[in-house]
Amino acid sequence: MAQLKSVAFKEGEVPQAREPLAVQEPLPEGSGRSFPPVSVPACQTLIDVRNGEASFARVFQHFNWKENIMGGGSTLASYEDGQAEQRFAELKRSLDTCRRYEGEGYVGPFEATVTTQASPEYGDEAVTFREIVPMGPESGGDRNEQFVVVRTGNTIATFSELSIGKDLFFPPEVITRQVERLRNAQRP
Repeated sequence: MAQLKSVAFKEGEVPQAREPLAVQEPLPEGSGRSFPPVSVPACQTLIDVRNGEASFARVFQHFNWKENIMGGGSTLASYEDGQAEQRFAELKRSLDTCRRYEGEGYVGPFEATVTTQASPEYGDEAVTFREIVPMGPESGGDRNEQFVVVRTGNTIATFSELSIGKDLFFPPEVITRQVERLRNAQRP
């Protein structure tokens, strides 16, 4: 956990983000609100991998962007030898079949559509997809969240950018810097 925290961004390192840039650990097991699994098992796998479930250690960082009040976030998850590759393979298989699912969130039941996008060239392997939840015209548009998931050695980093009624993207230069830190931290 300490090593993941040490490679996360510090105050002043992401100029397009508002301060503070706090690094958070997961809540202790059973202390947070839990939701039932989503309606499609392949989609649950996708959610679990992007959230760093089953990792050895993970930390979260939220970004309140100066240009997007909805913000973004990152999850850095560390795995035992070989498990990051296995989990990433599970994620890619999930993306082959997960197109739509129903679930329950903080504001109640929802339906989400998953669309894959061109894979970026980050780390050892990477995928990009969007999850879109219809919100109705009274809400200003659909909930649209982009995810970029990158495996670098024994870590999987997930970057998300949330917007309403727009297709916004997590800043690529921030992903590049974070992935480089993860790579450097794993070099002998």
